[in-house]
Amino acid sequence: MNAPIRLYMSMSLDGFIAGPDDRAGQELGRDGGRLFNWLDDRLSPGINGQVYGEAMATGAVISGRRTFELAGRWQGDHHDGVPIHVLTHHIDEGDEPPGSAKFYTDVLACATDARAAAGDRAVLVHGAGAAHALLNAGQLDELEIHLVPVLLGGGRRLFEDRAGDHVELELVRRLEGRDATHLRYRVRR
Repeated sequence: MNAPIRLYMSMSLDGFIAGPDDRAGQELGRDGGRLFNWLDDRLSPGINGQVYGEAMATGAVISGRRTFELAGRWQGDHHDGVPIHVLTHHIDEGDEPPGSAKFYTDVLACATDARAAAGDRAVLVHGAGAAHALLNAGQLDELEIHLVPVLLGGGRRLFEDRAGDHVELELVRRLEGRDATHLRYRVRR
């Protein structure tokens, strides 16, 4: 089997992945940092540590351009030097991303290269835009949603205004961590 392409996303119970007014300097929006409190346990031997360890054991990253920029381009290294594949609508001439990062305007080429780079490990996906593009292209295999028991009341939704046919998901794993329920869904094809 090809390396699975898996979205990892923290989300509030009302469906927001960032609070209102997410921008440079306030990357998670107002109160959006609350979605990541579960990461306080990331180095623990418990469920949250397990889930974090799995994400950091991935062999490549696919990111949307907006996420890549808001994250300061991860200074060219997301984790352990794995290749970073950035989906974008436009590549500016002379814009060389740092480290192992590479820009793509073609979703299929991005997914193919990321799978090859990951080998037998999963590909980690960051960003709603990347998730949309991969899902629409039939390249997103799984969604790992870290569901946080909070209502943000506004902000950026994961699948707001998604065009296209409905998508069936199959729950393949549910883990209860402190301050988050980790749900893994397989995209049914």
